[in-house]
Amino acid sequence: MSSNFFIGEDAFPAVGFGLWKIERDETAGMVHAAIEAGYRHLDSAADYGNERETGEGIRAAIEAGCCQREDLWVTSKLWNTYHRPQHVRPACEKTLGDLGLDYLDLYLIHFPIALEFVDFDQRYPPEWFFDPDAAEPRMQIDPVPLHETWAAMEELKQSGLVKHIGVCNYSSALLHDLMAYAKLQPEVLQIESHPFLTQERLIRLAKSYGMTVTAFSPLGALSYVSLDMATESESVLESAAVRRAAERTGRSPAQVVLRWGVQRGTAIIPKTARKERLQENLALFDFALTDEEMSAIAGLNCDRRFNDPAVFCEAAFNTFYPIYD
Repeated sequence: MSSNFFIGEDAFPAVGFGLWKIERDETAGMVHAAIEAGYRHLDSAADYGNERETGEGIRAAIEAGCCQREDLWVTSKLWNTYHRPQHVRPACEKTLGDLGLDYLDLYLIHFPIALEFVDFDQRYPPEWFFDPDAAEPRMQIDPVPLHETWAAMEELKQSGLVKHIGVCNYSSALLHDLMAYAKLQPEVLQIESHPFLTQERLIRLAKSYGMTVTAFSPLGALSYVSLDMATESESVLESAAVRRAAERTGRSPAQVVLRWGVQRGTAIIPKTARKERLQENLALFDFALTDEEMSAIAGLNCDRRFNDPAVFCEAAFNTFYPIYD
């Protein structure tokens, strides 16, 4: 299979480097190393708090002759506090300024959750609390209709600030609704997906609408253990089906799970803070899993969602706000 999907005429690398949870003081070096290792797809977000450093890494890689800007696919995301139409373009321009770029290849609505606006000069990134210094800090919901936010996203594409637009963390119902009012259709859906949360119906629906699907957290629990949102015992890498495939192919369990992700037709954005893992996570296109192995790994599905606002918003931000049934 190809290492690229195509969105229109633009090549969309099937494996990207995810920048969530990369420490700010390590980000520039990791981005440079990732590009040097062959990554051409970088997945960023305002909320990750490291876009300025991501831009430093991009510039260093370009100056070192590793690539040109047009060789890279750079994704970022609109944060929840900027859903009001008048805040969408300034939020995108803030991201572009931090990254040091003239345009984004892809801009996504990060969550279908609108929060009260927090000015850039007051706090950036604003994260989830409206007033973190309050006696009982909470999320402050802003009742912004999603169709208004999407119309502002369409204007970004029409203006040339972004080449493609899409959404993250949308359910099937929200996708159906979006398609009913979108003048410019979303081109990418980014969702949590791994062998414990295959989301087969949602992926099938998105593809039926002509969308490319990106799976975040493609290795499952690993990114969430340190956040107390998962336990080490929930690692998919220890599953017998994964271990058997790893033994047959001579690859690591992580490579098997990542290969499963791209072989089923989703782009993936694994993250790592270890430079030695960069090449391993990218080396997925010189082997394949059998149909039996693909089915066995898919059969691990137990609908285990690690990134669930109904859980973490209540636990960490004192606000119950589910977006999935």
